[in-house]
Amino acid sequence: MARCPVTGARAGLLETAHGVVETPVFMPVGTQGAVKGLSPRDLLEQLNVPILLANTYHLYLRPGPELIERLGGLHRFMGWPRALLTDSGGFQVFSLAGLRKVSEEGVLFRSHLNGDPHLFTPELTVDVQLAFGSDILMALDECLAYPASHEATWVSVARTVLWARAAFRRYRERTVSREHAGALFPIVQGSVYPDLRRECAAGLLELEAEGYAIGGLSVGEPRSASLEMVEMTAPLLPAERPRYVMGVGLPEELPEYVARGADMMDCVLPSRNARNGCLFTSQGKLIIKQARYKDDPSPIDESCPCYACRNFSRAYLRHLFLAGEMLYSTLATLHNLHRYFGVMRSLRQAILEGEFPAYLAALRAGT
Repeated sequence: MARCPVTGARAGLLETAHGVVETPVFMPVGTQGAVKGLSPRDLLEQLNVPILLANTYHLYLRPGPELIERLGGLHRFMGWPRALLTDSGGFQVFSLAGLRKVSEEGVLFRSHLNGDPHLFTPELTVDVQLAFGSDILMALDECLAYPASHEATWVSVARTVLWARAAFRRYRERTVSREHAGALFPIVQGSVYPDLRRECAAGLLELEAEGYAIGGLSVGEPRSASLEMVEMTAPLLPAERPRYVMGVGLPEELPEYVARGADMMDCVLPSRNARNGCLFTSQGKLIIKQARYKDDPSPIDESCPCYACRNFSRAYLRHLFLAGEMLYSTLATLHNLHRYFGVMRSLRQAILEGEFPAYLAALRAGT
């Protein structure tokens, strides 16, 4: 592993049963077993994506872990040959608000599809992810919206640690005879309270996990608070284990999280913003529906070598967007993810070459 002596940035290799992942890495989100608008071939040949994230909550409800396991696991089901990380479903369950009830046992919730009741326990979410055959599994945690009181967050942190212990007991029982079981990561919570982040990390370190996540971010808190929580939490975690910062961020924010010790990140922004007409470029955001692009022959981004930029104009992309053509979402998502992966490649190279402080300073200066 290469480390920047000035910042917390690291460049390493994450070994999984489905390939080696170079870190720091950004993981595209394939919520229902697919990145919206893209095929696995797009992700492999156009973007060389080493790892995807899929959503346990949605795949548990539809089509169900039993079917996925019967058909050969999630990799085979979705035609994805490389690494897969599945979250625990906790974030989605807690976003249901009035449709769920939290207890020490787990979370009782009603499906957003048909209203049927389900109970997510730490043990069940491990079982579901093992049925998927995930390379990285996430332990069930409680993710509070911002703002949350110190008292409520303290209760939530205690519950997150309790659930993580239960998850790891089940995981170790189930994987004792498995040769290629995925790694289970617990999640450090604590909202924007440093003392509770430290308390949560201390409780989770006892589990001696193969990796750790920092959660509860991008839930309404200021960006400065999100960066502050990562900066103070990352050094609390084992230096030799991967650190996954969940749910972040914009292209210009990725180097800031890496500078604070993040090895893995994910976010729906590249695909969601693409579908909504927002394209990320080296010059900032481009809103394609604007009238000034009606007859613009230039590509989305002159400096981008992606398929969309090599072959199509802003005028054409605007036409596709306004016409509601599906091709727009494919081209726009390809471009946005290419932008994200370009940022990740450049900052990894800067770390390996010992130039990361200068790289970061240039970005902050806008040069």
